Amino acid sequence: MAQLSDDCFAFAGGLTPVDTALDHLLVVLVPIAEPETVALASAHGRILATTVVAGEMVPPHDNSAVDGYAVYFDDLSTNTPTTLPVAGIAAAGHPFFRPQERGEAVWIFTGAPMPTGADNVAPDTVMMQEDCTETGDLVVLPPGIKRGANRRFAGEDVKVGDIILEAGQVLRAQEIGLAASVGVTNLSVRTPLRAAIFSTGDEVRDPGTARKPGTIYDSNRFTLAALLKGVGCVVDDLGILPDDQAEIGRALTAAAESHDVILTSGGVSAGAEDHVRGAIAEHGSMHFWRLAIKPGRPIALGQVARVPFVGLPGNPVAAMVTFLCVARPLILRLAGRVHIKPRSFQVRAGFAYKK
Repeated sequence: MAQLSDDCFAFAGGLTPVDTALDHLLVVLVPIAEPETVALASAHGRILATTVVAGEMVPPHDNSAVDGYAVYFDDLSTNTPTTLPVAGIAAAGHPFFRPQERGEAVWIFTGAPMPTGADNVAPDTVMMQEDCTETGDLVVLPPGIKRGANRRFAGEDVKVGDIILEAGQVLRAQEIGLAASVGVTNLSVRTPLRAAIFSTGDEVRDPGTARKPGTIYDSNRFTLAALLKGVGCVVDDLGILPDDQAEIGRALTAAAESHDVILTSGGVSAGAEDHVRGAIAEHGSMHFWRLAIKPGRPIALGQVARVPFVGLPGNPVAAMVTFLCVARPLILRLAGRVHIKPRSFQVRAGFAYKK
């Protein structure tokens, strides 16, 4: 597995816009999730590890876009109806059985291969069935059609050698279908990151347990677990750790042995009771980022035994905001995603704000 440099989270420069911080992460971070090959049917929602190049055309042959009659355009009158004998039928999966000759029409169905022709000249136009009149073995074709009408060309959608999927994409239904259309059966994808989360604080209690005066129920772990699962992580909930630096240190080092990223909420400011900070300093490295975001301070980034660590604020709103704005892009980058920045829009506030 790829490892990050020791100082990748070192970042100076005072109060920093979030976009600037994310640009920095794109430069210093590399995907750490290993590639694995999975069957196409199992690839939905995964991150593509290797670019896919088309080995076949889509469609693989010229075909009809409508039900109608395949004809040679030069057999048609420009001003009056044209009557031609119907030589046979072409259906999807069942091409016309011989080269189509000049002066005849072939009844053709949507998706059927266009008939071949003689002397390197092939039928090039399809008349829509509802515009024509059938009389026995003859068909009357109206004037006014354009050359090549209702004909789809081989490679019109995808050509051999086209890049159809790029590494770093999340594979949705449409990407799965596109891969199948060129005959792909397996894809190289990134393995899901294993994320460890825990909350800290003697005042924090699990929902459903007795809550004494001065304590609060923990919401952050449940919020973060859901958010992490939403970006494809396998999440291990390590529970609530007490305000004890030694115990926090043991939990962090143990988590680093079997996880790709560690997230905590609370305990990372400069307060005397914020023991996560001391544990990280003892077992790894940590840097505070001063971001121009509110709520959202403090946020700490670092490593424990070379495993990325994200320390989020204890306030539930601040924890979620900083996860979405910083931790989520960071994790997406480690997981192999290319586009990690959240979409943003400039809008006018519906309220007055005074700092």
